[in-house]
Amino acid sequence: MDDGEFRFHHLSSIIRFTFSISHFPFYLLHLSMKKILLFLLLIPLFYKGFAQEINRFNPDTIKTIVLDSAVNIKAEKLNVETFIRKVMYDTSFYQSFRDMKRYTFIAENRIYSYDKKNKVDGKIYRKIRHNNSGPYKMEYLVKQDTGKIYKKNGKYQLYTVEMFDYIFMNAYNTDFVPNAPKPDGKGGTNESYKDKLKTLIFNPGRPVKVPFIGSKTEIFSANMRQYYDYGFTSGTYLDSIPVYRFKVSVKPDLSSWTKDGIMIKELVTIFDKRNFNILGRYVDMKYSNMLFDFDVQMNIEMGYFGEDKLPTKITYQGNWDYPFKKEERASFLIVHKDYKLEKGK
Repeated sequence: MDDGEFRFHHLSSIIRFTFSISHFPFYLLHLSMKKILLFLLLIPLFYKGFAQEINRFNPDTIKTIVLDSAVNIKAEKLNVETFIRKVMYDTSFYQSFRDMKRYTFIAENRIYSYDKKNKVDGKIYRKIRHNNSGPYKMEYLVKQDTGKIYKKNGKYQLYTVEMFDYIFMNAYNTDFVPNAPKPDGKGGTNESYKDKLKTLIFNPGRPVKVPFIGSKTEIFSANMRQYYDYGFTSGTYLDSIPVYRFKVSVKPDLSSWTKDGIMIKELVTIFDKRNFNILGRYVDMKYSNMLFDFDVQMNIEMGYFGEDKLPTKITYQGNWDYPFKKEERASFLIVHKDYKLEKGK
């Protein structure tokens, strides 16, 4: 890939755990691992930076942005705090996922699982119409499954895929409710963590209470800022939209010990220069302790449809493992297209 180009990728996640029954009850670890996986699945993007991609099939090959040059934001009468406040407190990125329910649209979901040699051993393809032309309904246009997808009892082989189904199929199969209150996180374990993880996706840098993670998400706190570099680049998104790329990355000259203790290695946000709307987000996370280690990247992209900003692509790729369970390797490519706002919506 040329230096002047980058693409929105679903990249890689690897989670491995060391474990001692004498020090930590397994059933508690098992529950916590599920919470952490949900956390990882709901995190958000694009750029070959700190992370190294898993050397295997990558279904996402579409380049969506071309970088021009570094930007002196002071010369453009902007400052770092302007970008940080927008990243932490913007509400439009989350609202875009709610607004999409007002539209009729097509969702194409591709899920791949991999063996230990990173060869594809399972595929799921779903083409779904979210129909809002009358009473809301969800229609399957195509359902295809091949390879090692299900257990003998009919459940998914991979917990990763189960959580994908929980997160995204719930979103497709619910209607838009104007002025609906934000979830309070009291709707059960999955809903509670789903609500907390939305904070990391839509307002990164704010604290998120997740097992074993603690305050490591607060990358803009006074204590954490010393470990990061901030970079600004000008570019063009989707061939026509002028954008800023705000990249927060771990300083390269830190000691290995310090780097190992930092969870968020890179956070990239794409801003529309014309109105400062957020059009894309990427997070690269890696962390290790006595119980587990993980390496996660995820991508979210937006596009304009009329006056609304709506999600167009979400990508994820990763491996995870915990004691007494088969290691899971999977990737997702989610594409939303053909948005149409129906009358009266």
